[in-house]
Amino acid sequence: MGNDMLNIAVLLGSTRDGRFGPAVAGWIMDHLAQREDMNADLIDLIETPLPTVYPVLGQPPATQEAKDLLAAVSPRMAAADAFVIVTPEYNHSFPAALKNAIDWHNTEWHAKPVAFVSYGAFSAGLRAVEQLRLVLAELHAVTIRDSVGLQHPWAQFDGDGKAVDPAADAAAKVMLDRLAWWGHSLREARTARPYAA
Repeated sequence: MGNDMLNIAVLLGSTRDGRFGPAVAGWIMDHLAQREDMNADLIDLIETPLPTVYPVLGQPPATQEAKDLLAAVSPRMAAADAFVIVTPEYNHSFPAALKNAIDWHNTEWHAKPVAFVSYGAFSAGLRAVEQLRLVLAELHAVTIRDSVGLQHPWAQFDGDGKAVDPAADAAAKVMLDRLAWWGHSLREARTARPYAA
């Protein structure tokens, strides 16, 4: 693991019972594992839930439990050079647990690229992604134009978790190639000149 390796935090945004998200996250994690320029860390919001009660603005979390929950996630996000968000679409938007995870963090997003893998019935989750782009712009993140949208995702994978449509794998490669370019470029920029937020 040299300086050429990018640390990628994969944020799995669905916490619904019976969710399909782990299959989608597993698929993109397989793509990341095949790359020689990226290390991936899966942050599953069921395994690492975050507090839902916020402290007074500018103050630390009020309870030790909240501090402990954040300690399981925040350092991993801070260590990331780039992000991949895996999200379903709920009512033309993205899940509340994902918004909560985004809102608990600020500088962790600054001047870092974010790619999206979305899934849903007819829309492939693209409306959730469009709303995420607006939210992440406010946090000084750079969203990647190329994303992966899986329509009717339950039919998109075989029993081994492999995509049945080669176009999905091709789209994932393009997205991760672009994420790598932005990840290296923005990391170099942050190293040369600390980001002014």
